[in-house]
Amino acid sequence: MRIGCVKEIKNNEFRVGLTPDNVRAYVAAGHEVYVEKGAGAGSGFGDDEYIRAGATLLDGAAEVWRISEMMVKVKEPLEAEYPLFHEGLILYTYLHLAADKAQTDALLAGKVKGVAYETLQEADRSLPLLIPMSQIAGRLSIQEGAKYLEKRFGGEGVLLAGVPGTPKANVVILGGGTVGANACKIAVGMGANVTILDVNLKRLEELDNLYGGRIQTLVSNDSNVERAVKDADLVIGSVLIPGATTPKLFKAKYLPEMKPGAVFVDVAIDQGGCGETSHMTTHDDPVYVKDGVVHYCVGNMPGAVPRTSTIALTNATLRYGLQIAKGGLEAACRESAALRSAVNTYDGKLTCRNVAIAHGYEYTDLESLI
Repeated sequence: MRIGCVKEIKNNEFRVGLTPDNVRAYVAAGHEVYVEKGAGAGSGFGDDEYIRAGATLLDGAAEVWRISEMMVKVKEPLEAEYPLFHEGLILYTYLHLAADKAQTDALLAGKVKGVAYETLQEADRSLPLLIPMSQIAGRLSIQEGAKYLEKRFGGEGVLLAGVPGTPKANVVILGGGTVGANACKIAVGMGANVTILDVNLKRLEELDNLYGGRIQTLVSNDSNVERAVKDADLVIGSVLIPGATTPKLFKAKYLPEMKPGAVFVDVAIDQGGCGETSHMTTHDDPVYVKDGVVHYCVGNMPGAVPRTSTIALTNATLRYGLQIAKGGLEAACRESAALRSAVNTYDGKLTCRNVAIAHGYEYTDLESLI
C-alpha cells in the first residue's frame, strides 16, 4: 500500500503522523511511504531521518495526498485540505466528527474511508489511540491552568500549592477517566486541594483508594458540580463519550457564582466541549474571559509538547496502521472489531452511530458494506 504523511496545518500543530521509525516499519512490511518535506520538523524529526528510514520525500502536500492510498495524520483535515480528498482514500487520524459537520459532509462527498483514532475501541472498552493523548492533555491541563491563574494572564493570582501560612488552590476535575485521572495526579503532586467528580462509583472508589485523604471524590450531578465549582480556583473539564458530542456539565449559570479570575480548562473541546460557554481557541490566542472566569479551550493541547506527543501517539497507532495496510481496510475490519469501531465514514455512508445522531444523518452498519 502507498502510505502518505503530510505536515499538519492546524494552528501551532507541530505533531506528525509518522516518525522515521514508523516509516521503517511500513517499509519493512513491503509498503511505500511518501512524506511531505519538513513534515516532522516540528517534532524534531529531520528529512534526512525519513530518507534513511526508506521514505520518499515530496515537495508539496498535494502530491502526497494524490499518490496516497492511506493518509496517516494527527489532526482532522481542515477546509483547505478537503479538495485533496479522493474516492477510496483511507484517512487514518483524529476526526472528531460529532463536533464538525462541515468535515463530515466533505468526507462523505469525497467517499473517503475515515478511520478515527478517537472511536477505536477494544473489547475491554478501552480507547488505545485516545489514551496517550488523553494522558498528555490531562497532565497539561493542570500545567496550563496553573499558568493562567497568574495575574498577568487574567487569573486571580493564586499558586496551586500555596506556601506555609496561605491557602492552597482548589482544583475541581469533572470526569474521572484518563484525562481526569492524569489531571488529578499532577494536581495532587503540585499540592493543590483536589475534588474529582464522576458518575461511575467504581471509578471514584479506585481514585479514593489510590489517593486516600489527599482528594475529595463526589458523584457527578448538577448540585455537586455547582457547589464544587463555586469555590474552585481551577476547573478541569474532562468528560468524554466516544464519538459523540460532549454533554455540557459546566453551566453558564455557574460563572457569576465563581471567584473572579478562576480558570476553566475544557479538555473536551475537540468533541464540542463540556462547558456551555466554551468555544475553541488556539495556541496563538488560547484564552478568553467570560463573566470573570478565564476559559482555556485549545483544541490541540498536546500539540504544545509535540516531541512527547508524537512518539506517544505513534507508538499506539502503528500496530493498527500496519493491519490496515497489510490487506486493505476491508480485510482488516473483517478480522478486527476494534478497527470496525474506528471507521466513521465509508464510501459516502456514515458508519459511526454517535456521529449520525449528532448530525441527524442516516447511520449505516459497516458490516453491511464490507
